[in-house]
Amino acid sequence: MTETLYPFLHAEAVDPDSVLTEVCRSTATKATEIVALRQALADRYGEQLVRCARDMARAFQRGARLLTFGNGGSSTDAQEVAHLYLRPSGPARPLPALCLTHDVAVLTALSNDVGFEAVFARQIAAFGRPGDVALGLSTSGGSANVLRGFEEASRRGLLTVGLSGYDGGRMAESDSIDFLFVVASESVHRVQEAQTTVYHVLWELTQQVLGGEL
Repeated sequence: MTETLYPFLHAEAVDPDSVLTEVCRSTATKATEIVALRQALADRYGEQLVRCARDMARAFQRGARLLTFGNGGSSTDAQEVAHLYLRPSGPARPLPALCLTHDVAVLTALSNDVGFEAVFARQIAAFGRPGDVALGLSTSGGSANVLRGFEEASRRGLLTVGLSGYDGGRMAESDSIDFLFVVASESVHRVQEAQTTVYHVLWELTQQVLGGEL
């Protein structure tokens, strides 16, 4: 029983040097992959990121609020995005933002009473105003509730920004997303790492536009 539950207690002895060598090789490979992926994103989306930042800055200047959403790891990224805009470090300008996955009571109530596919669309219908910004993340690009959130946001006149991975999935086919940034990788880890870079760059560019630097 203990061997099944705790196989590492019964594993054969290994050479620490060989383990360290493999760890170093794996780390170097992953670092090379993410650097190349970030460069590819800069080449593909550099101008589009600037356009998106300008549109977002104009929205904030008119009193807009940022609504963010996603599932699982993308939910934690959505929370990070909202926190980044709402409570930036240093002299950066705080901007109104709300993460739609932050309130567990709302999420569980909507999931139980309406259905999980509607959790973001219903909140956008309640909180979203024309001119607000909706930013959704999905590593697969196929999350049904994220797609429905974008559809509701677009219908209500919000600026919509999407981050997806792989080939973009259904998000790449959607007419409800104004700006879509696709991290073309088959690794969910690299996708999420690169998405983190994308939304931080987008935030920096938005701050630059608001500050008259761009």
